[in-house]
Amino acid sequence: MKKSIGPNTIVFPTPVFVVASYDKKGKPNAMTVAWGGICCSMPPCVAISLREATYSYGNIMERKAFTVNIPSEKYIKEADYLGIKSGASEDKLASMKLTAVKSDLVDAPYIKEFPLVLECYVIQIVKIGLHTQFIGEIKDIKVDDGFLKDTKIPDIEKIKPFSFNPAGRTYYGTGKHLGTAFSIGKT
Repeated sequence: MKKSIGPNTIVFPTPVFVVASYDKKGKPNAMTVAWGGICCSMPPCVAISLREATYSYGNIMERKAFTVNIPSEKYIKEADYLGIKSGASEDKLASMKLTAVKSDLVDAPYIKEFPLVLECYVIQIVKIGLHTQFIGEIKDIKVDDGFLKDTKIPDIEKIKPFSFNPAGRTYYGTGKHLGTAFSIGKT
């Protein structure tokens, strides 16, 4: 029998996205976001949700662009830090010794050290309640060469992304391969 625990913000897995943007003066900033995911396949889009109080909210409203940077397990401390501090009071990327790279496609930086990057242009903004959802059309995905499988697709086992457990406020690594999607169900 299932027990009701009431409405909450719990879903598994919850991705760890590091969203990067430029402020009004062109200073790069990044913040860790857990409320996000793919929201459309044609055009390819990702949605992220931010509180208005965040520095990144103002940046994205101003520039209408952001990047989603997927950190590997190696950068768990840096990703956590980027979600704790505010870019309004410090240069978080410099504090964490991370490198901002200017995107050629959107008005936002991406983080050189993180192996997978989605470059996004804002196509829709939806005020939901405490959070505002930014829907970004993915203009390009950049992957470090060493993290590709068969030189064509990102390799999750090499990237080693991690997820957030909102119920326990903890992080978890990627698990073992269980089967092939759109195939295992046919057996």
